[in-house]
Amino acid sequence: MGDIMPHYVVLQVILKEKFMGSGSGNLTSLEQAINEQAAKGYRLHTVTTASSGSKGFGGGDRIQATMVFESLG
Repeated sequence: MGDIMPHYVVLQVILKEKFMGSGSGNLTSLEQAINEQAAKGYRLHTVTTASSGSKGFGGGDRIQATMVFESLG
């Protein structure tokens, strides 16, 4: 029973869609989060997303990305 269990890190990133037009530039937020964890020795294991609307002027939709990273060490 000397097996070492892998270590995981879970991050949540809230992405906001633009009120007008298409595209939100959120890929840079995701890319930054992934690159930061990769530099720490983790790789992306799983990603899930959930969407919710936001009320009010300029609210737009919000997407919650939950990412699970697995230690390579």
